[in-house]
Amino acid sequence: MKLKTVSVHIVTYNSADDIADCLSAVLSQDYPVKKIVVVDNASTDGSAETVRAFYHELTQGSARMLIDPLHSVDEAVISSYNAALANYVGSLESPPSPTLVLLENEHNTGFAPAHNQAIAGTTTDYVLVLNPDLTLAPDYISRLVARMEADSRIGSATGKLLLKADHSLVDSTGLRMNKARRAFDRGAGEPADQWNESGEVFGVSGAAAMYARRMIEDISVEGEFFDADFFAYKEDVDVAWRAELFGWKAYYDAEAIGYHERGWKTSGRSGKAMFIKRISYINRYKMIYKNEPSRTLLLTLLNSLPYEIAAHGYSLLKEPKLIGAWSSFFSQRSALKRKRRYIQEEAKRQGRGAEKENSRAES
Repeated sequence: MKLKTVSVHIVTYNSADDIADCLSAVLSQDYPVKKIVVVDNASTDGSAETVRAFYHELTQGSARMLIDPLHSVDEAVISSYNAALANYVGSLESPPSPTLVLLENEHNTGFAPAHNQAIAGTTTDYVLVLNPDLTLAPDYISRLVARMEADSRIGSATGKLLLKADHSLVDSTGLRMNKARRAFDRGAGEPADQWNESGEVFGVSGAAAMYARRMIEDISVEGEFFDADFFAYKEDVDVAWRAELFGWKAYYDAEAIGYHERGWKTSGRSGKAMFIKRISYINRYKMIYKNEPSRTLLLTLLNSLPYEIAAHGYSLLKEPKLIGAWSSFFSQRSALKRKRRYIQEEAKRQGRGAEKENSRAES
């Protein structure tokens, strides 16, 4: 069996303190990584220099790959794939080092456009979108690839992401979305031992998301996988919703482990800049506008009304500047309308997503 190719894509923005550990964990994977693409969004803390220094060490032969075959998974396809992986790596005197590409942007283009930039520069069968403040267990990639190879309709997968500060607590086990179209990381802050069951999920967090190229090509809109108009925040939820509309599955593997710093999310709302709050706030409405089918729009409005009243009441009293984010929505409305038309027509034409219409929203 021929092994599928994998590239790892990392976007840095003032990530000098984390990127070396992140790259080291990637190089310690038991699965051969073909290419590592780091897109630096005009960092001012030496992130690009840190990556260049790491690349110098890589070319000096310090890169290594650890062999740690998958275990406790008995599916025939996965076993066969793991055997092929072991034979491949075992036949090499020195496992090949991945090509490391550093792309330096002149300004901060945002998470979504930078990852689209990396995706456009690779042709691998699988793409691992990885945050620079996240480190992976050695079998993270091999587990997810094996699982996705066992079911060609799985277009995205994630492992059990734990908090770096406390490995007993969950950071994310995938994404869920409620009836008001609010998205959350499953299990966030809960004991890790309560999330040992693998299975399908609504979507996967962009912190350590494995995407199949077959899905990337199928659900991209106007050449974009992540919606570049999102800049950052909720772009992974938008992808998850679009993928489900197009009939793709997302999977959570409880035995693939990652460790996430997630400092921005644990700092509390008061510690976030208004710029970030505005993007996160308005991207939810952009996502709903594009992805909500007409037949479920009224029900969604009814389900979300209590939240909308409470949230906007709070915003008017405490954060009135947040409402200014709507200028972004209206300035992009023609593009959003065009994207919505494509998404809804394509989902309808293919007849996909109909069976999951009622499963998308969780109580």
